[in-house]
Amino acid sequence: MLAHSDLRPGTQFIYEGQPWEVLEASAMKMAQRRPVIQSKIKNLIDGRVQERNFQQGDMFDEADLQKKEIKFLYQTKGQYFFCEINDPAKRFFFTEEKIGPQAKYLRPNEIVTGILFEEKIITFKLPIKVQLKVKESAAGVKGDRAQAGTKEAVLESGAVVQVPLFIEEGDVIEVNTEDGKYVKRVEKE
Repeated sequence: MLAHSDLRPGTQFIYEGQPWEVLEASAMKMAQRRPVIQSKIKNLIDGRVQERNFQQGDMFDEADLQKKEIKFLYQTKGQYFFCEINDPAKRFFFTEEKIGPQAKYLRPNEIVTGILFEEKIITFKLPIKVQLKVKESAAGVKGDRAQAGTKEAVLESGAVVQVPLFIEEGDVIEVNTEDGKYVKRVEKE
């Protein structure tokens, strides 16, 4: 059992019969009142994000979630199709709304971690860092700057990120999927 004080970012718990994950949590105490945990939580089944306050005495069950490797196949009309690695006939899809911002870092045949709840795949997690090829990038122009400049680059998955001026088309770069920022150049073509 989890108490309200155990709710920290990344904690997965059962609330109203469904699995939720804590995105943000902060303790707050008002004058002469019990401490309250203000949190932002995400429903792992339908992708809803809500803000909730939990009081002292609130108890939750830990979410019993398993992990399984799945393969991303393709995307069409806002639906992202996946299959099980060892059984390609078992296909399923998630909508763009459910996946959220991590959808822009998916590329065909990529292996991701599926999250299972009660024997059903409810969502997936991308690795924190992914390597993607730069498809389009304007030429970097140096000028009078005190600091390094950046420019936009379109990646093979369709994502647009800010990269340093020395990045060119064809370079493979590493991107952080949590904040969408450039990490480093992996290889130059």
